Amino acid sequence: MSIWASPNQENSQESGASLQIYCQDGGNYNLIQAGFHISPSLYHNKDIRFFTYWTKDLKSRGCYNLKCPGFVSARGANLVPGQAISPPSIYGKQDYYIRLSLNQDPNSEDWVVYRHDLEKPSLLGHFPKKLCPGIPRIQALTGFVNYFKNAHGPPMGSGHFPNYEDHDDKKSAYFRRIQYYTPNDRSYNLFGVPMVKLLDRLDCCR
Repeated sequence: MSIWASPNQENSQESGASLQIYCQDGGNYNLIQAGFHISPSLYHNKDIRFFTYWTKDLKSRGCYNLKCPGFVSARGANLVPGQAISPPSIYGKQDYYIRLSLNQDPNSEDWVVYRHDLEKPSLLGHFPKKLCPGIPRIQALTGFVNYFKNAHGPPMGSGHFPNYEDHDDKKSAYFRRIQYYTPNDRSYNLFGVPMVKLLDRLDCCR
């Protein structure tokens, strides 16, 4: 997923992108997610940060990072929840991205998060299986913004729509190299195309 800053974002707003897994637990859906966001109210600045999050039923207030029992960081992890990252992408000049995966370990059944844009895959940590135990599961790649109702929201990604004619990665946010992993660690390309662009829209509020 491409990494973009949001320097003009207000304290009450959030902007980011993440991998999400929804698991049915009785009549509710639990959610676990890992990605990158800018959240001034959470960190008291506008840095881009790696984050993890889980909530039990999509209605209760969830838990970010390591603020309560939930996501477990791996020893010596390259990224720790809440850690600031840089540099961001620069519109028309620089494309910066980080590759993440969120999959279920076939042995422990925990949900493991890996980083894949380094020399070799790096384990960042895991969500215990009890946080996402049920089936069926919905797997999502999402860009998001959160802001107060009737307010003007922050940009998602670069704040620009993709241009499908020049395919310039330095102008709009994207997910690419999207693959589905089976329990036996085989991967499949879901779309058969090299890239799926994120539409930079303001379509979420709270």
